[in-house]
Amino acid sequence: MKYEAVIGLEVHVQLKTCTKMFTRAPYRYGEEPNTLTDPVVLGMPGTLPVMNHEAIEKSICVGLMFGSHVPELTKWDRKHYFYPDMPKNYQISQYDEPICQGGEGEIELPGESRNVMGEHKNIRLTRAHLEEDVGKLTHEGNFSLVDYNRAGAPLLEIVTEPDIRSSEEAFAFLTSLRTHLIYAGLAECDMEKGGMRCDANVSVRLKGASEFGTKIVLKNLNTISGVRNGIEYEIKRQVKALEAGETLVKETRRWDAERGVAHSMR
Repeated sequence: MKYEAVIGLEVHVQLKTCTKMFTRAPYRYGEEPNTLTDPVVLGMPGTLPVMNHEAIEKSICVGLMFGSHVPELTKWDRKHYFYPDMPKNYQISQYDEPICQGGEGEIELPGESRNVMGEHKNIRLTRAHLEEDVGKLTHEGNFSLVDYNRAGAPLLEIVTEPDIRSSEEAFAFLTSLRTHLIYAGLAECDMEKGGMRCDANVSVRLKGASEFGTKIVLKNLNTISGVRNGIEYEIKRQVKALEAGETLVKETRRWDAERGVAHSMR
């Protein structure tokens, strides 16, 4: 191929804690809707967040495991957006001074056979920042239902550098990350339950070029195989568009796993 892909991942992982990020409200999967809430989760006036010490410790453990720098000082930010899944209309998150900075994760690609080791490669991490999760929206016909049980759960977002060059490398990175976090007891990473979610930033460029192509964000990737399939689809779509003389536009696309296609969202 005369084109190469440039891929970066944003992986959201729910940390394995008994209570939520800024309140003593518990979090468990499978409870009746809106039963794991309190005034802090619901953003009631006059409520104040109190940090979850266990979530901080486990975030630092993730950083140490991947060789990240853990600074003495970290900062919290307010990410404002108006959407029903976040009742107080902002998310407590981090950006420029996160709890973990840098680091890298090693991946192994498939070998020629089961008994032959494949190529090893290190994928650099930009950061891992801590934030609170949002609620879950369910769309039924003309109605949307919201469940705040998940809202406020501690969420660690692990962001990679654009070091990934194929869907297979993305698959290998997520598999390695999931294995490390599960065996260290830091997260369950059950993607079917929303415990691990992934967005992929995908672009293509001519081989040998130094500048990045137009970045397309692929959302709604809720299985590791779905990440591989979605990225593979998007690479082929972008190459086909460029070969036809079309201009790619920076956008966010939603992956439809059942149909195996991606649609433009915004």
